[in-house]
Amino acid sequence: MDAGLEKVVAAETVLSDVQGANGRLIIRGRDVEDLARDFSFEQTASLLWGGFFDGMPADLHPPLGVARVVAFARLAPDFKRIAALPETEALRAALSLMPDGDDLQTAIDLAATMAVATGAIARLKSGGAPLEPDATAPHDADLLRMIRGDAPTEVEARALGAYLVTVCDHGLNASTFVARCVASTRAGLGSAVIAGLSALKGPLHGGAPGPVLDMLDGIGSIGNAEHWIRDALDRGERLMGFGHRVYRTLDPRAGVLKSVVTGLPACHGRLALAQAIEGRILQRLAAEKPDRKLDTNAEYYTAILLEALGAPRGLFTCLFACGRVTGWIAHAREQLATGRLVRPAATYVGPLPAIAA
Repeated sequence: MDAGLEKVVAAETVLSDVQGANGRLIIRGRDVEDLARDFSFEQTASLLWGGFFDGMPADLHPPLGVARVVAFARLAPDFKRIAALPETEALRAALSLMPDGDDLQTAIDLAATMAVATGAIARLKSGGAPLEPDATAPHDADLLRMIRGDAPTEVEARALGAYLVTVCDHGLNASTFVARCVASTRAGLGSAVIAGLSALKGPLHGGAPGPVLDMLDGIGSIGNAEHWIRDALDRGERLMGFGHRVYRTLDPRAGVLKSVVTGLPACHGRLALAQAIEGRILQRLAAEKPDRKLDTNAEYYTAILLEALGAPRGLFTCLFACGRVTGWIAHAREQLATGRLVRPAATYVGPLPAIAA
């Protein structure tokens, strides 16, 4: 019995291979570093969904743009009611308002709704009004504009796009596995995506980038780093942005995001502090926990990146979902194609009924 299921193989997949021992992530035959550099959000969705849907267009840009406009019109009457909820719950409520299905149009609508709702939630939480989508814009640029209220530069849009691509898929993590479980019941892609999003609400999966910034704020300056880190470890606290359930070396996604962050002028001051603190933390972890391989994970530089792009901390999980939705959908379709309902066994360890005399 393996309570965490690490040693249990539950699926054969063509989607991603997480090689924890050597810090490598392969997504449909491409290293994540190459994918983030060369592929847009739309191209990545096409790559992940290829072979799982009939009628896949050569370019997802036009239908995805149209779908954002349709999603805005569908959600507009409920924007204020939805945005009264905490961010992740608001996004889940928005997704629940769209029709469910298993076809390509449903997949496109889910990705579009995820972006439109995230933008509307950000605007309403900041006291502004939701912005209508621009069907002609790239998905990443339109998402960032709907969040901030102003048009991003090409560098900013590309940075967000690289983030969305980097987090698109990552093996059978908690949210992806639950999405496959729901898909196996034939409940529909929308239900599978909502299940995946619900798994992100817990602090152990998808919720670390915001606390990374809280940690950096708490440290304040490099001169205070050693004292702060030592006290945190003495209290048994986790240092956010370090260590991973699978990787025993540098998370390859952290390297991708770090390289993207260096191209954003808005984050240079924060980046210099973050890099200095990263070095101090890695030194301390190596000294105090030599038996554990604790290195920088994706959340550390995700926090710096999303802050530099002007995204509020409460929106970080929603933005992660905007990237991961393509992977959830691909896994749901892959599971559906097996025709098998996910139904693991359990070993009963409770009391037995009394044996009659």
